[in-house]
Amino acid sequence: MADITEVTDDTFQGEVLDSDIPVLVDFWAPWCGPCKAIAPVLEELAGEYDGKAKICKINVDDHQAAASSYGVRSIPNLILFKKGQVAEQIVGAVAKKKLSDALEAATA
Repeated sequence: MADITEVTDDTFQGEVLDSDIPVLVDFWAPWCGPCKAIAPVLEELAGEYDGKAKICKINVDDHQAAASSYGVRSIPNLILFKKGQVAEQIVGAVAKKKLSDALEAATA
């Protein structure tokens, strides 16, 4: 099973923007209830899309530059990047199907 990659402001460029495969980034914080609720879904998706897409998390309390540059104002905020560009942005703890549909479209 694939792991979720923790990224920082310093590793964001290499892990997300320079990735050869689509990357779903979860902008989250440890105190955020909905962020905790969606975490198991993201772990499942990381396993299901292993090799086709990557799932990353960035703690917005500790790494504000990336969150700020993408206009993240509320969390959880999931941004799907494809070839370094924002392909889709999903705000809130949404159903797994919404996330898997976005990943399917990005990996097709």
